[in-house]
Amino acid sequence: MYLRKLETKDAPLMLEWMHDESVVAKLAANFAAKTIDDCRNFIAASQKDEENLHLAVADGDDTYMGTVSLKHIDRAAGTAEFAITVRTAAMGKGFSHFGMDSILKMGISELGLSAIYWCVSPKNARAVRFYDKHGYTRITEVPVEILSAYPADMELIWYIYQ
Repeated sequence: MYLRKLETKDAPLMLEWMHDESVVAKLAANFAAKTIDDCRNFIAASQKDEENLHLAVADGDDTYMGTVSLKHIDRAAGTAEFAITVRTAAMGKGFSHFGMDSILKMGISELGLSAIYWCVSPKNARAVRFYDKHGYTRITEVPVEILSAYPADMELIWYIYQ
């Protein structure tokens, strides 16, 4: 398994997870409304996006298994937000852990970030178990610049990687 740039050929498998209720049920966005063109447009935009880094997690046959991202990269503040989604076919096979570990380390060592944040709804038990199982650090104090993108009344569990 490895990380690579997203490619147009990934669009059908990206749409697969977007339309998989078991994957998106606890996510905030309405992925069920996405189309193959939305996926292609996202992939094309990711190629020239300097504020966000979106990469594919691929298997040994170069099959797209999911997307890992560093979003809202703020080089001056040294921060970014992390996101991950993988296909059902990738779950329980190490792709999530590999992708997450790889992009977090890349953010610190290659992009020079000092802190990477992410949040999850406490209702997303699968994600909470995953983050806790792998020893990621929960936090209660999050910079206002990061929090401002989320509704104040939204219940979230926050994590940091430094």
